[in-house]
Amino acid sequence: MDALNQTRVTEFVFLGLTDNWVLEILLFMAFSVMYVLTLLGNVLIMATIVFTPRLHTPMYFFLSNLSFIDICHSSVTMPKMLEGLLSERKTISFDNCIAQLFFLHLFACAEIFLLTIMAYDRYVAICAPLHYPNVINMKVCVQLVFALWLGGTVHSLVQTFLTIRLPYCGPNVIDSYFCDVPPVITLACTDTHLTGMLIVSNSGTISLVCFLALVTSYMVILVSLRRQSAEGRRKALSTCSAHLMVVALFFGPCIFIYTRPDTSFSIDKVVSVFYTVVTPVLNPLIYTLRNEEVKIAMKHLRQGQVFFMKSCT
Repeated sequence: MDALNQTRVTEFVFLGLTDNWVLEILLFMAFSVMYVLTLLGNVLIMATIVFTPRLHTPMYFFLSNLSFIDICHSSVTMPKMLEGLLSERKTISFDNCIAQLFFLHLFACAEIFLLTIMAYDRYVAICAPLHYPNVINMKVCVQLVFALWLGGTVHSLVQTFLTIRLPYCGPNVIDSYFCDVPPVITLACTDTHLTGMLIVSNSGTISLVCFLALVTSYMVILVSLRRQSAEGRRKALSTCSAHLMVVALFFGPCIFIYTRPDTSFSIDKVVSVFYTVVTPVLNPLIYTLRNEEVKIAMKHLRQGQVFFMKSCT
């Protein structure tokens, strides 16, 4: 054990997205703008929902939680990535690397569970509207959100344990721009095949099962829309299409990365950009541009007429 402690890696070196200095500057400017838009867009959605009484419903309660998770999720990787784009040597300490992958999996898993819950919420609202107030109320919403954070914490603890239990004595170069379990465990000084299989059985299964549940719920919703009025179909399709866009952008990369043990592709870094950078900035655009209620609420919020909306409706 003493010998292992003496040779343990104390820091990791990122290869980053590219070694082209000009491209790094361009990426820094582009990602900086996207990160600022992510923060501003999601904070605006949260503020709009909090200060608009008519939006105090389960659907918008979940949407505000999604915005909060997106802020946290992007903040785990983006600041370090932006710092790396301006640094010749991109490093992170061992402890900070472990912390980064812990919070990465915590917020990613929480978002997976939340998107699944949001699909269930839409399923009940569209397919069983008369039972909706009893099935989905604010008490149930709070319980579901507590459950998703608990599930995300357990998942993240498992991933972190699988990572830190391995010995790291060199090399210390990670072919990525952030710490994640798959690229980190490949640097371990031992056979990681079993650990890789455990990762797939954990992360991969969660992503795949939740994705299949989401697809199934939306298929049921689409079938049930035949019994809806034209206006009902339009509103339901608008809401569901927004959810499906988010699901495709987030679940696609997760399934691609976490269902392949002991395998890595050069495209992995590009795919990772989608769920760590692109999805958090697109969520506010998707949910606001396609949602008339949110757009109207934002207009009233900007005009200082938030609480007037309740009496108008």
